[in-house]
Amino acid sequence: MDSFSTLIRTASHEQHVEAETSTFMSDLLGGRLGVDAYTRYTEQLWFVYAALESGTQALAADPVTGPFIRPELFRLAALERDLTHLRGPDWRATLTALPATEAYAARVAECARTWPAGYLAHHYTRYLGDLSGGQIIRGRAEKTWGFERKGDGVRFYVFEGIANPAAFKRGYRELLDAVPVDDLEKQRIVSECKRAFTLNTDLFRALGEEFPLSA
Repeated sequence: MDSFSTLIRTASHEQHVEAETSTFMSDLLGGRLGVDAYTRYTEQLWFVYAALESGTQALAADPVTGPFIRPELFRLAALERDLTHLRGPDWRATLTALPATEAYAARVAECARTWPAGYLAHHYTRYLGDLSGGQIIRGRAEKTWGFERKGDGVRFYVFEGIANPAAFKRGYRELLDAVPVDDLEKQRIVSECKRAFTLNTDLFRALGEEFPLSA
């Protein structure tokens, strides 16, 4: 029988591919959009990570989510540094969330508050994605817009506290396999993973509408 981490990975594969191959992401990574589009995307991420990281104290004490709450994963401070670099010191004054971002952040916050196992689905899809595909985004952003390597503008993608991402991801998957919930709850977590990818795809779609390539 497949392990839980394998189950999650395979069950959400379709949505994962859809999110990764969205028009907005393809255009961004292909260098067809300006730094404004990258900045706007970074702003949206701030809302999602604010929701992910604001309730971590309570979640750290939870038997299901506790082992996953690792400070070396936290991204909010890095995002704020990037936004200061991209938008200037008053970036908060102009910060706005797209409706798709609001829906995404609200769902993360709701799970964090009421359903820790569901929160885990969002934790997994975000942080493991950042450690994997996020590195491709960082490389492209440095090349396309001239950010300093692993410097301001791309710090969100730099996990300074994780020396070996491959080993960290392996350890994370082992924690997933040992998560203390029954099979029915595991199915619910898998469903929430799919929902997380759908919310992410909705966000990309909204950004694509805001930054259409002129025909």
